[in-house]
Amino acid sequence: MSFKGFLAALATSSTFGLIPLFTLPLMTAGMVFPSILFYRFAIAALMLAGVLLLTRQSLYVTRRELLTLAGLSLFYDGSAVFLFWSYQYLSSGIATTINFLYPVFVMLIMIFYFKEKTSFWTFTALGLAFCGVAILSLHGESATGAPNLLGVGIDLTSALSYACYIVCVNHSCVKDMGLLKLNFYIFLFAALGMLVLALAAGQFQRVPDIHSDINLTLLALVCTVLSNMTLVYAVQRLGSTLTSVLGAMESVTAVTVGVWVFGEKFTSSVAMGVAVIILAVLVVILAPYLTPFFRRFKYYYLTEVLAKHRGLKAPR
Repeated sequence: MSFKGFLAALATSSTFGLIPLFTLPLMTAGMVFPSILFYRFAIAALMLAGVLLLTRQSLYVTRRELLTLAGLSLFYDGSAVFLFWSYQYLSSGIATTINFLYPVFVMLIMIFYFKEKTSFWTFTALGLAFCGVAILSLHGESATGAPNLLGVGIDLTSALSYACYIVCVNHSCVKDMGLLKLNFYIFLFAALGMLVLALAAGQFQRVPDIHSDINLTLLALVCTVLSNMTLVYAVQRLGSTLTSVLGAMESVTAVTVGVWVFGEKFTSSVAMGVAVIILAVLVVILAPYLTPFFRRFKYYYLTEVLAKHRGLKAPR
């Protein structure tokens, strides 16, 4: 397993988990999510355009690559829109945590469509992560004070969109494209898509104040540019499935922000869910060492324990 890819995957999940920190104050200030997402992606695209121009990198792409990038941006837009929409029905920590179920969709797509073989430890880590998310979700409350199935459904749609984005990035004609150029075009198309949505819905807004300017800039820099570049880097080095499993840390970050910043309750169930998710990440980290250990244990059990139990001489 690539150590740099592992660090990039953790950076991705941690920065994505900070989305509520910058988004909820914007919604409190009266901004609606189509406008928020337009500014988020537009600012991110401008940032990357500046870096590309300063480093004199080519922006040339073929027609096929351009169409692929436009398609990827639709999945990216869908993921963001449905996640923001779910904040109207679920608390920020629970909504972002349920969104972590995207590794389940990633694994299903990779197994049934791309026929990928998945190791026992990946299944174990995914199962643990799923249990951790389930604990957090089932014992969480909606934004209105009661479990809300509509909010969960919206959140799961976001997770499916994000899973499709992760898989397609690594299985398309742009998989070897430079990180800066790839993300620039995705953000550009995503911003255009959000602009069309905002104008069509009559929800295009100006930024209300300087505090909102700061939150939008940080949302673009930390939760969009940084998170998406580390995501693509991790997918290229670890693959879609392993990167998505390591995304479990997103829910830990989201819960931490919800408790410390927004005063959400930190119950024993939340603590248990976070602990199980961290255990899932540890399984991924220790998998290269666990496999040979269990092979040696199996050999010892078969050759020593069973042999003595049956009164046989252990083979040498």
